[in-house]
Amino acid sequence: MGKLWNKGFDIDKAVETFTVGRDRELDLKLAEFDVQASIAHIKMLQSIGLLSRNELNLLLAELEAILVEIRNNNFEIEEGIEDIHSQIEMMLTRKLGDVGKKIHSGRSRNDQVLVDLKLFFKAEIKKIAVLSNNLFDILIDLSETHRDMLMPGYTHMQIAMPSSFGLWFGAYAESLADDMLLLEAAYRHANQNPLGSAAGYGSSFPLNRTMTTKLLGFETLHFNSIAAQMSRGKTERTFGYAIAAIASTLSKFAADVCLYMSQNFGFVSLPDELTTGSSIMPHKKNPDMFELIRGKCNRLQAVPNELTLLAANLASGYHRDSQLLKEILFPAIDELKLCLEMCAYMIRNIKVNSVIDNSLYDFLFTVEDVNRLVLAGMPFRDAYREIARMVQSGKYCPQRTVNHSHEGSIGKLCNDEIKEKMKKRIKNIQ
Repeated sequence: MGKLWNKGFDIDKAVETFTVGRDRELDLKLAEFDVQASIAHIKMLQSIGLLSRNELNLLLAELEAILVEIRNNNFEIEEGIEDIHSQIEMMLTRKLGDVGKKIHSGRSRNDQVLVDLKLFFKAEIKKIAVLSNNLFDILIDLSETHRDMLMPGYTHMQIAMPSSFGLWFGAYAESLADDMLLLEAAYRHANQNPLGSAAGYGSSFPLNRTMTTKLLGFETLHFNSIAAQMSRGKTERTFGYAIAAIASTLSKFAADVCLYMSQNFGFVSLPDELTTGSSIMPHKKNPDMFELIRGKCNRLQAVPNELTLLAANLASGYHRDSQLLKEILFPAIDELKLCLEMCAYMIRNIKVNSVIDNSLYDFLFTVEDVNRLVLAGMPFRDAYREIARMVQSGKYCPQRTVNHSHEGSIGKLCNDEIKEKMKKRIKNIQ
């Protein structure tokens, strides 16, 4: 019994290998959720009379035993078994005979994999939220620690206006907080129960879908059976956009660090043990970790595109193309979690350097001096021309002081407000 759809004949080996693909490998991530969904399903089946109390108890005992195997990393999908669903049903049938065969009543592999995926996505989204929040906390702490240390700000990669390390670190903290909006959307999309939609058209059994929704901890149902099936691909794509958003924040931060670590800037540095060297240049201390975070996160930003193209132009109802969604999204989830972990690990050890007194950065303060003239009564355009004339004649000498007081400026970072924003958004991913 390698396949739930076996009709008594063998499929061509080449076809079998091609169609199974990486399912046996990737489905191990779904194992715990498949058991949880099966437990909820059989409790519901017993409540509507499709299983006796004794049969339910036998199945529950075996499923709990399988769950222990999974959590102890002693579970595997055996050679010749098609997927996680087939493996678990085979194990139940091997132990319980005909009772094990009853577990599939009222469901299809279509809604079985859907509910597994949604439970898996919910769990992974929570993990990503925790890792994002950990990185957020470090960034906020660094922002507070270095709130008064000025650094150059750039536009067009040209020296522009004074910034601060507090403002810089805080910017990435708030960017992460905004990324949680997309992660929350992905969570809410996944937090709908498809179980009972069967192959996409429901069942003639009197299933109690509200019961399984409560048992599995979903917020609500995917009510329409066809809509439940159409969520395959759409849920993944929504999650993919959240992954891409967080990756975008990490990539830009990593790019900044790589730039600011170079000798031409020297704004930040890392301990020697967190850098790598050159096989030919003995002086090199390379930011390889941040370069790889940048590269990995740039790749992750392509995930929504891949998912969109894979699921594009598919008519309603199930298509085997959907199997390939796992091959795109599952590795992307793992990659993002690793990048979040490593980014946090690296910046706990980052050192900021005072560079603002270098004469290279004199022109950072031109706008400050224009504004001082305006505050003294001079029209803005006249003040602008006066400072420009001093710059061009070589007579400009900055005061090197700043007085920013509005919300979100060097003098008022609004970190408490940003922390509250993050807190609210993380709370919604539960």
